[in-house]
Amino acid sequence: MTADLPHGPGTGTGPGIGTDEGTDTAPGAETVATPGHPARSADDSGTGPAGGILGRTHRALTLGIISVVSLVAFEASAVNTAMPVAARALDGIGLYAFGFSAFFTASLFAMALSGEWSDRHGPLGPLFTGIAAFGAGLLVAGVAQSMGMFIVGRGVQGIGGGLVVVSLYVVVGRAYPERLRPSIMASFSAAWVVPVIVGPLVAGTVTEQLGWRWVFLAIPVLILLPLVVMLPALRTLPRTRPGPRGGVRQVLGSRRCLLALAVAVGACLLQYAGQHPSWLALLPAAAGLALLAPGIVRLLPRGTFRAARGLPSVVLMRGLAAGAMVAAESFIPLMLVTQRGLSATLAGLSLTGGGLTWALGSYVQSRPRLEPYRERLMGLGMVLLAVAIAMIPLALIDGVPAGIVAAAWTIGGFGMGLNISSGGVLLLKLSRPEEAGSNSASLQMSDALGNVTFVGVGGVLFVAFGGASIATQGPAAAAATGAASHPAAFVAVFATMALVALLGAVAACRLK
Repeated sequence: MTADLPHGPGTGTGPGIGTDEGTDTAPGAETVATPGHPARSADDSGTGPAGGILGRTHRALTLGIISVVSLVAFEASAVNTAMPVAARALDGIGLYAFGFSAFFTASLFAMALSGEWSDRHGPLGPLFTGIAAFGAGLLVAGVAQSMGMFIVGRGVQGIGGGLVVVSLYVVVGRAYPERLRPSIMASFSAAWVVPVIVGPLVAGTVTEQLGWRWVFLAIPVLILLPLVVMLPALRTLPRTRPGPRGGVRQVLGSRRCLLALAVAVGACLLQYAGQHPSWLALLPAAAGLALLAPGIVRLLPRGTFRAARGLPSVVLMRGLAAGAMVAAESFIPLMLVTQRGLSATLAGLSLTGGGLTWALGSYVQSRPRLEPYRERLMGLGMVLLAVAIAMIPLALIDGVPAGIVAAAWTIGGFGMGLNISSGGVLLLKLSRPEEAGSNSASLQMSDALGNVTFVGVGGVLFVAFGGASIATQGPAAAAATGAASHPAAFVAVFATMALVALLGAVAACRLK
């Protein structure tokens, strides 16, 4: 779940995107927006019927954005619920982590592509291409006859998700004045509320009654609604100054896209090597590291990995928060199904509370009176996430109710709402106008890199501690068939992710 799509995914301390610099235009005067500086009307002052994100000026675009985020939210909650059953049916428990990391690995490249594309030609092309690719990936995963094909489908989904998330950030930077950005970021999280409540229940019921494939095959139908809602609203965006020239070949051949492709391939090789421990695995591991390390250093803001003050630390925290949360969340349903005997529906519902409190945390951070404390809110969010992840393995203890996982995830969700939405606001505040696409791509790439890295680490730990031999029928069936139970595999994953979240809390001291 990446609620700030959206989850999800450049330096500079110049004027914030869309700040109130310059003079207001008279009502009715023709205005031409520049990247990051949307055309303004008299209603942008905060008064009148067009003053808010649901006012006359922004209503259609806001509803379109919410519909896109809601679609991705429903997919995320549904896939989390169906994944344990799908992996068992395709005989792919040993590749379970790849079902998640393939999405994030592919999105690494797509995010850089979307940033370049948006800066050169505007966000409409990558946005609608991304929505189409997202649906195509769902269809491939739904008809897959092997775990390998399923992973390919998830990768195609990742390309679509990467294109969408960056282009949405560019839309926000160009269409909304700075005073409205905390509210639109909060609406991103609010868009998760209904899907998080309905998604696990619907996906679990469909999985148990019709089969897991229909969880993937039915979702593409929902793509039609965002297409219908978004297109008219996006066509009314103010004209922007032309970006660098170049067609598709120039965009794909740009330095950032090539670096992102190297990073994505390197991440795949590293994860493959990690889950196939042998002397021969050293070759793909070395090749993966050689591709990934130089590329990611050049793609993220200078100083990101040493937590330099300002935007680099914002980007670093985003990767740590998203990676720790997604890695933990990926293994929660599998733990509840295999170790506590819960159905796929109940296991998925254990994540519902986190989506609700995520929206609540995002709403809290959007309050104007808390603006001076935004950096502290991000640190508090990381602490709450660490506490939540550390509580999850308690469900492996006899006598502890499985409901403790749901309680823990409500705490973690609130922390993520505080952290993720605040990070998006700070990014837009600290970015220079001409860097709208590339800076948004950097933030979202940090998301994806954190997801790929820590889901991959989780997969390696899970396999190393015997998790690949865990049967997915539940404790009773496992005992009957002689399948082994390895709670240590889950403990290793969750303990490591709790430590990652604590590192993120330390990085919060470097946000100013």
